[in-house]
Amino acid sequence: MEPRWVEHAIWWHVYPLGFVGADTTGADRTPAHRLSHLEKWLEHAVRLGASGLALGPVFASSTHGYDTIDHRRIDPRLGDEEDFGRLVAAAHDRGLRVLLDGVFNHVGRDFPAFRRALDGGPETDWFARDGSGYATFEGHHGLVALDHGNPAVADYVTDVMTHWLARGADGWRLDAAYAVPARFWSAVLPRVRAAHPGAYLVGEVIHGDYAAVVAETGLDSVTQYELWKAIWSSLNDRNLFELAWALDRHNGWLETFVPQTFVGNHDVTRLASRLNDERHLAHALVVLLTVGGTPSIYYGDEHAFRGTKEDRAGGDDAVRPAYPADPVQLDEAGRPVFRLHQDLIGIRRRHPWLHRARTRVIDLANEHLVYESTDGDHRLIVALNLSGTPLAHPSLESATVIGGSPEGHAVPANGWIVAASG
Repeated sequence: MEPRWVEHAIWWHVYPLGFVGADTTGADRTPAHRLSHLEKWLEHAVRLGASGLALGPVFASSTHGYDTIDHRRIDPRLGDEEDFGRLVAAAHDRGLRVLLDGVFNHVGRDFPAFRRALDGGPETDWFARDGSGYATFEGHHGLVALDHGNPAVADYVTDVMTHWLARGADGWRLDAAYAVPARFWSAVLPRVRAAHPGAYLVGEVIHGDYAAVVAETGLDSVTQYELWKAIWSSLNDRNLFELAWALDRHNGWLETFVPQTFVGNHDVTRLASRLNDERHLAHALVVLLTVGGTPSIYYGDEHAFRGTKEDRAGGDDAVRPAYPADPVQLDEAGRPVFRLHQDLIGIRRRHPWLHRARTRVIDLANEHLVYESTDGDHRLIVALNLSGTPLAHPSLESATVIGGSPEGHAVPANGWIVAASG
């Protein structure tokens, strides 16, 4: 069962190497104390309404962070362990939890144990093999797959996870958890929990039976890609039946665990670039912040940053940009979206029961959806209107609007309402 503090968690998700402007090609790995740049933005996260800082890779790697070469060392392009300690302390001082990104499915080719294995060293059995030699992750030559059937690998991963939890981290996002055998996680995670029972452990899982993955691995949660896809797809297609179907599936997951929810992250095209109509960005955020889950906001999305992920070398760069030296340097055009995030996160934090809330469809058509979010004792009504005409609905007549801009008791054209009822 997830730690109690997670009920109030709203993550601000940052890809550190990109955020601080470090080179991620491997051409320039000059050491620099860049984590202080991220530290300056913690007040921004607090103003946003976040209660946690979810970090992408911070450990020494050859290029983009996911080709790790030393899990026990902060990447020199970011700084050192003292810089990391100051960042964690500064986050905790502001009430922000810290989530680390653990890449334990694979390592970079410069990982010392792999270099020794190539020379016939003692760690040859640390790495998986296939018909062509050492196996890689999804065909990426620079990512060498670990052999998760080797107890020494389990010991190593356990040691790394407990090492950084002891140094102040509050949990782990486990990268490519879907590619790692469940039995590996079920061997490692109980040992981690025994040492750090308050740690939050969430796995990256793209598709499949989420509940079964949680049960078999011992993870607290997994990433809810089904809901992510349904949100932007249903808005683009003006087909809210797809979203209603996904919310029903989401209710099923909530019976056994609370998914980690999002509308943007470091691996996908930015929401503002994905949507055909910029007015639908608000609808996407309303859904994210009024349904059950542990939500995260990907840095830049709170200012409607744009960026398209491309399937090529460097194709992630557009969605992993550098941030300016100071928050006041952000584009003024993005400030209304920041305020929208603040308002919706404010609703979420005033109604923490939404963490485990179920949804029930009240009214559904291609271009409108009215649903209630409830935990049995509390209730909010949410109305989304994608049409060009106002939507009047009887469920809103006696409700108190706490978000959105109603026209009388009607939802404006291309608008939304969140209302308290009962």
